[in-house]
Amino acid sequence: MNAILNDQAYYLPIVLTLVLGAAVALYVVLDGFDLGIGILFPYYPKEEDRDVIMNSVAPFWDGNETWLVMGGITLWVGFPIAFAIILPAVYLPVLVLLLALIFRGVAFEFRWVAKPRQRKWDISFAAGSTLAAFAQGLVLGAVLQEIPIKDGQYAGNAWDWLTPFSLMCGFALVAGYALLGATWLMMKTEGEIEERARRIGVPLLFALLLFIGIVSVWTPLEIERIAERWFSTPNFYFLSQVPLATLLLAWLCWRGIRRGNTVLPFASAIGLFLLAFAGLIISNMPYMVPPSLTIWDAATTVPSQKFFLVGAAILLPMILLYTVFVFWVFRGKVKAGEGYH
Repeated sequence: MNAILNDQAYYLPIVLTLVLGAAVALYVVLDGFDLGIGILFPYYPKEEDRDVIMNSVAPFWDGNETWLVMGGITLWVGFPIAFAIILPAVYLPVLVLLLALIFRGVAFEFRWVAKPRQRKWDISFAAGSTLAAFAQGLVLGAVLQEIPIKDGQYAGNAWDWLTPFSLMCGFALVAGYALLGATWLMMKTEGEIEERARRIGVPLLFALLLFIGIVSVWTPLEIERIAERWFSTPNFYFLSQVPLATLLLAWLCWRGIRRGNTVLPFASAIGLFLLAFAGLIISNMPYMVPPSLTIWDAATTVPSQKFFLVGAAILLPMILLYTVFVFWVFRGKVKAGEGYH
């Protein structure tokens, strides 16, 4: 019996980590293009263009944020020790993130009823989207640069998250989400909206690649364990495929943008995000809070893990099926005058 419990104590945190990783990845991909169109809002000054842009995500945007809730609950329930350490370390950027999402959500709905005086809601939508993306980057940077822990508690201060690395991660996520938004508009709109998205898509692609390159160089130079993970043998021979795949996807995205392809730029941009996410996991696993708290150290009790995973096994397929259904029903390009509003 003890052997069984020991085995469960080992593999259940791994399963929980996979659930958490899936929720985070799906949120970044699905809500990324949603935030991205808000970031790009200032580049579309015409009201009719903005109407089409917002209608292109109207069926999806609120459902996409389900994955953020799923990720937060998984961290809170499955890894309470990590949650109790990470949250105090990033209180301020998380607060900015939540307020930005609230402003953005309110602006999305109020913009339509405020016409023809919707300008302040346009500003709120763009500002909320940009701040939410930037705040997510700050949180990511704070976790990656290693959170100080003493006696099982956060040992830093309220401003430890504010570093050049976390600021760079904030700008990187804004550029990346903007690229997802631009490629979404290439796929879902037509005419001047699509053409403008293609013109801005290439610079955004190169900006994202630049940020990926900076992170790829910065982290191994600053953190010895990451350098050892990537550049020791035989790891190097296997992991070198990740940057090669990144370059391939970047080329496909560039080619799709330049050749007028509708689906390829969006699909390859998603691939870039997933590869970047995989790279971060490779660099930091098995740590839940680098560099000292592993997924096994941070996990809750075995019965609690089982209880949560039963619920996740029921809810995850339902949410995925709903997401696929909505994307299938609302496939195709959005034209002026079409949409919910």
